[in-house]
Amino acid sequence: MIVKSRYKVVVIGGGVIGTAVAFYLAKNGVSDVVVLEKDYLSSGSTGRCGGGIRQQWSERMNVRLAMRSVEHFKRFESEVGFDIEYFQGGYLLLAYTEEEVLLFERNTKMQQEENLDVELLSKNEASSKFSFIDMSGVRAAAYCSSDGHANPHLTTFAYARAAERMGVEILTHTSAENIITEDGRIVAVQTSKGKIETEVVVNAAGGYSHEVGAMAGVELPTESYRHQIFVTEPLEHIMDPLVISFENNFYIRQTKAGNFIMGQGDKDELPGHNVTPTWKFLREMTEKMPKFFPFLRDVRVLRHWAGLYNMSPDAQPIIDRAVDIDNFYYAIGFSGHGFMLAPAVGEAVAEWIVHGEPRSVDISNLSLNRFQEGFTIEKNVV
Repeated sequence: MIVKSRYKVVVIGGGVIGTAVAFYLAKNGVSDVVVLEKDYLSSGSTGRCGGGIRQQWSERMNVRLAMRSVEHFKRFESEVGFDIEYFQGGYLLLAYTEEEVLLFERNTKMQQEENLDVELLSKNEASSKFSFIDMSGVRAAAYCSSDGHANPHLTTFAYARAAERMGVEILTHTSAENIITEDGRIVAVQTSKGKIETEVVVNAAGGYSHEVGAMAGVELPTESYRHQIFVTEPLEHIMDPLVISFENNFYIRQTKAGNFIMGQGDKDELPGHNVTPTWKFLREMTEKMPKFFPFLRDVRVLRHWAGLYNMSPDAQPIIDRAVDIDNFYYAIGFSGHGFMLAPAVGEAVAEWIVHGEPRSVDISNLSLNRFQEGFTIEKNVV
C-alpha cells in the first residue's frame, strides 16, 4: 500500500531527472512530494548510460543547460552530500570530414561566446596532446577540459537520499497506471499500489514518457530507441577525456577503476522498448575500436548491455507545462543526454512549479510548441 493518499507533487520516474526534480523541489521548500518508480531507482535509461557530462553542443540552449549543470556537478558533494565519482577529464571531439571541421568551427565560436573554455585543435595539436589515439584521417578536434563524467547510479541515489532527508517519499516498484483528470486538471494518479490525489504531476519517465503523456491525454512526440554499451576489463590509466567521433559513430571513456566504457548508435534501430543487447553491436565495436585506440587490441569485454534513448524530433529535450492541463509538467526527450543535463533541468522544473517560472536558466526554447513553429536539429549526437 502507498504511504499517503495525497501529495502536492507526484513525479513519475525514478531516474536522474525525476530524483533531481524532487531534490530541488524540497530545496525550494516543497517536500510534500512522491517519486514513483516502476522498478528500482536508476533502473531505466539513467542506469544504462555512459555517464558523460558534455558542454560542447551545436545548439546554444543545450550549451547553457550543460554549463549550468556543470556548476552543480562541481559542488555536488557539498550541495547534495554524496561523492558521485565526478571527474573533469574533458571531452575530445574528433573531426574526420571537412563538413565536420566547419561545424566544429561554428560550434566552438558559439560556445566561446557563451564563455565556455573550448578550443579547436589542429590534427598535429591533437596528436601531440592525445598520443594514445591513432589520428589517421583526423582533420581537427574540439576539446573542452571542463567536460567530464560521473557515476549515474550514485548521482540518482544521491538525489533520492538527499530528497528523502528533506521529507520526499520515494516509492520503488510502484508504477503509474493512469492519470485522472477533471475539468482540464489532473486530480489523481492511479498507481499499482493505490490512488494518489495530487496538485501537480511531473512526467520524468524517460523511455516511457510518451506512454505517461498518453495517460493524461497529451500527445508527446517522443520515441525510444535501443542504445548499446559495453565495458572492458580494467587497464592502467591511459586517458582522461571522453572521446567522440560522430563520423565513425563511437564514444569511449576510461573509468576511475580503469575499465573502458564505449558505445555507438544504430541508424537502423526501430523505435520500441527492446533492451536486449546484440552480437552485431559487439562484433562491430570490437572490430572498429582498436583501429582508433590500438591499446584496446586483445582487451577482454566484461559486460554488455542496452538502454533507451528517448528521442525528440530535434534531439533536444522537451521541458514544458501542458497547454490544456496546466498542472502537468514534463522533462522528457533528452535523446541520450539526460544525465548530463539533470541538475539544471531539475532545478528549472522545480522553480517553475514553486515560483511560477524557471529562474536559474531560460528554457523557453525547449517548449513543445517549437515543433509547430520550426526548429533546428542538435547535430552533436552519438
